Amino acid sequence: MASDVLTAVVTGAASGIGLALAEALHAKGADLVLADVDADALSATAERLGATGVTADVADPAAMNALAAQAPQARLICLNAGVVGASLGAPWEVPPDEWDRVFGINVGGVVNGLRAFVPGLLASGEQAHVLITASLAGLTVFPGGGAYGPSKHAVVAVAQHAAMALADTPVRVTMICPALVSTGMSPEGVEPGLVAHEALQAVDDGVFAVVPAEWQAAVVAQVEQIAAGHRPTPPAPRSA
Repeated sequence: MASDVLTAVVTGAASGIGLALAEALHAKGADLVLADVDADALSATAERLGATGVTADVADPAAMNALAAQAPQARLICLNAGVVGASLGAPWEVPPDEWDRVFGINVGGVVNGLRAFVPGLLASGEQAHVLITASLAGLTVFPGGGAYGPSKHAVVAVAQHAAMALADTPVRVTMICPALVSTGMSPEGVEPGLVAHEALQAVDDGVFAVVPAEWQAAVVAQVEQIAAGHRPTPPAPRSA
């Protein structure tokens, strides 16, 4: 790289996993460009971490293009922003506008981010990395979940597609697929800092996917059910 100091972009950086990623990258000495729709929380985070804060809606392609224009030296792009949605029932119980919002942020945020940043990363000719926050809910299907699970399945597909398309380039892709994380989306789960640590370690190691070890067998089992033509059953983690 042209500089020894990494410049990183993090979307959804004012809370949850995004905030944890920003804090971990700050601890590593990275220059940060942080984005979020919550202007007040973003401003406080950016000031505390000595970062550049950009208020941006990841569902808006123009906003993501503007974010990329403010971070031309970035070589780590963390496409993290996401929402759960208020309706967690069956697909037909989720209102149309919620489907649009959840997919617009969760999937559109990743696609818009790739569109905004990848051409510049390729043009630089330098080693670069895109880190995508997916979910365990994108690898296996749980009862209910509203629009969130389907949106994360689309994110997993986009991440795989991007990784294949970039295979012969200096740009690498990593996706993280955490289970429950203790954030604004869930009162239960692992600490965001642990997820961020594992994510950045995977980036350093060139690993494509990070899946909780206790859920890996369940992911495989559900795919095998479908491939064999069987009706899916709810997944369960491997017991300790």
